[in-house]
Amino acid sequence: MPVVNITAGLGGTQFEPSIAVNTLNPNVLCVVAVDTSSGPTGTGFYRSIDGGLTWTTEILPQPAGYAGAEAPTIDYTFPQTFIVTVHVFNDLNDGTIISYTSFDDGETWSPPVFVKRGYGTIVHNDEPFISVDRSPGSPFRGNAYVGYTPLSASATAIFVQRSLDQGLNWEEPDRISDPRGFHDRAALAVGFSGQVYAGFILTGPINPIAFLRISYDGGVTYQPPVQRQSTFISSVVKAPSPLPVPNYNFRVQTNLSLGADISNGPYSGSVYSVWNDARNGYTDILFCKSPDGLLWTAPVSITGAPAGSQNFSPSITVSPYTGTIRVIYYTNRIDGFLLDVFVAESFDGGASFANRRVTTTSFNPNGISPIPTELIGDYITAATIAPDNLAAVWNATTLPTGKMDIYYGT
Repeated sequence: MPVVNITAGLGGTQFEPSIAVNTLNPNVLCVVAVDTSSGPTGTGFYRSIDGGLTWTTEILPQPAGYAGAEAPTIDYTFPQTFIVTVHVFNDLNDGTIISYTSFDDGETWSPPVFVKRGYGTIVHNDEPFISVDRSPGSPFRGNAYVGYTPLSASATAIFVQRSLDQGLNWEEPDRISDPRGFHDRAALAVGFSGQVYAGFILTGPINPIAFLRISYDGGVTYQPPVQRQSTFISSVVKAPSPLPVPNYNFRVQTNLSLGADISNGPYSGSVYSVWNDARNGYTDILFCKSPDGLLWTAPVSITGAPAGSQNFSPSITVSPYTGTIRVIYYTNRIDGFLLDVFVAESFDGGASFANRRVTTTSFNPNGISPIPTELIGDYITAATIAPDNLAAVWNATTLPTGKMDIYYGT
């Protein structure tokens, strides 16, 4: 289907989109993003009931006492439930994680629920990421998990919380990373038997590394214990931020994205990781795979992009129907300056990848502004739509609007 501008009719800007699809009814797609159409940053919610052809838009109400919202993510569970997690705040104060739940395919939403409150500048919880157990082989099916990062000037850590009632209540958190060091965004995926894969990149102060912890009991405990070293995925070379391209001034985080194969296909049970990495002298998308989350292959590039191009912000989705792996990412491979979204697709469990363009028009990350922008968002998101197709959302300043909008494509 053609690329659709979801937010063309809205004012303001929209960025950092996340998408989830109803597994039982692929006509129902739900997207959240940071949205400034009402003034301050809010949580935009966009819904399609015709497979992505047309969309309705609204702003989810924030809890009283919070001025802004950002970093929303969304996931789906059976039969018609969508759960959203968001970071709300007051400038640099009171960073708090909240959630919303819809039991009717996004038509209506519960009032916001507090996952974990923040307090002043001392406790500032940020960058939530939600993943819900939909595996037919899991005894914990329906559990929801959210990872987030309490920020600090001196160190950060990764925390995970779970909900047993579809986001209406949340249990106390588990800290899955050492609190000494720097981390950005958590990565979560749920495996075939309900394993919770909780990953992150220790970005500093030296020797960045991608790590993983696994829960085999539905999020009660994580292995190895936090007092011991986490499971090693790969060494990492952070992407420069901003990227070394004239008139680029937007930040680029080096974040992990995880996927798990819950299909009945030949690679069922496999776990996959991707991130942007600059070890080859330019920023590229690297990929590792594992049969169980414990032993990982050496990282390989999956873009086929020219040396010197910049490829970043990867998001992985693994088809629950066939096990097809798809990774979307931003790239300047066509123009050297203008950006596109490409997808790397593997139909053989990650042994090989073919890349294709998802966008139909390249875009200037700075839009129509003569001043290079400092922010285009920290992520875009991929999902799978039945029977085995890509559902991707990203933000772009494509003309004729020239402003930052949310786009949907396959």
